[in-house]
Amino acid sequence: MKYISLLGATGSIGIQTLDVIRLHPHQFSLYAMAFGKNIDKALPLIQEFKPSLVVVQDEDTKKKLQQEIDHTQILCGGEGLIEASVADPVDVVVNAVMGSVGLPATLKAIQAKKQIAIANKETLVTAGHLVMAEAKKHNVALLPVDSEHSAIFQALNGEQRKDIHKLIITASGGSFRDKTREELIGVTVDDALNHPNWSMGAKITIDSASMMNKGLEVIEAHWLFDVPYEQIHVILHRESVIHSMVEFVDRNVIAQLGTPDMKVPIQYALTYPVRKDLSITQHLDLEEVATLNFQKMDMERFPCLRMAFEAGKEGGSMPAVLNAANEEAVQQFLEGKISFLDIEKYIELALEKHDKIHNPDLSTIISIDEETRRNVRFQIN
Repeated sequence: MKYISLLGATGSIGIQTLDVIRLHPHQFSLYAMAFGKNIDKALPLIQEFKPSLVVVQDEDTKKKLQQEIDHTQILCGGEGLIEASVADPVDVVVNAVMGSVGLPATLKAIQAKKQIAIANKETLVTAGHLVMAEAKKHNVALLPVDSEHSAIFQALNGEQRKDIHKLIITASGGSFRDKTREELIGVTVDDALNHPNWSMGAKITIDSASMMNKGLEVIEAHWLFDVPYEQIHVILHRESVIHSMVEFVDRNVIAQLGTPDMKVPIQYALTYPVRKDLSITQHLDLEEVATLNFQKMDMERFPCLRMAFEAGKEGGSMPAVLNAANEEAVQQFLEGKISFLDIEKYIELALEKHDKIHNPDLSTIISIDEETRRNVRFQIN
């Protein structure tokens, strides 16, 4: 039995993780779960899975939840996330929270030698140098939950990292892949949330439309697989059947294929190194797919991807600024305060104004994150 601590239980990845746990009741047990403020969504999950520990965002939510449940410990805030991540019974921490809030808890979990299933891009984007150093120090495995990184991880099984020539990350192109820059003027939030292939949360879907999602994945891949940015390539692949590929020095390319269903990489991260039946997803029918299309990625069409490569290569505190500015700008777009094209404008402005810190520690990263968000809000308002 593996005891799971699930950070971000009511989000898209969290709900699908619970689907996997539900499917294998003799392999997995939910020891702890964390969510923000959505008690209506969380309460049925608490009643079903009966975790020993629940973490909420703030004291007000804690008081409301205490009126609904008993015999369950309820904590709140960042300290609660850490407690849920380092508790003795926990075997695997699934980091599926949105944004950089999960970073301190992940570092503490690594120090407590917990296995990490990482679905939170921001943790590695903002502090990859810290996270990977701790993982190496404590001999802790970081198992990727993103479909792209899971694909690369699987393609590298049994291979030597020195033999990697290139990582090839595929991108569906998001909801606006067929639109020109001019056609993006005036697009709505509903337009942006209409992803052609995947069912994801709002923030990730917007990032997919801007291609920032792929940019964050590039930075994440750099840290997870210790590959220079010059050896990471992104291509447009409409069908989302090939989730990513690895080209080796002998020119062989190994690809991982599957249906666009996040439960597949989630379960693989939880069961690794073994595989279990996943009856709640579909088989990949290549006869039905028939054709796979690939297209060169246009950095001028998708400037968020270009900025992510640039920030990653520059390193230091630049990726933290990129991430914080993007999170804040996307939220402002979702609230109808800026246009879709304004997202990239405010990200670029934040990067231009920032004086890079070469090797930021955790407190510095948190401070830069907060300052960047404030500056973006100030520029908008």
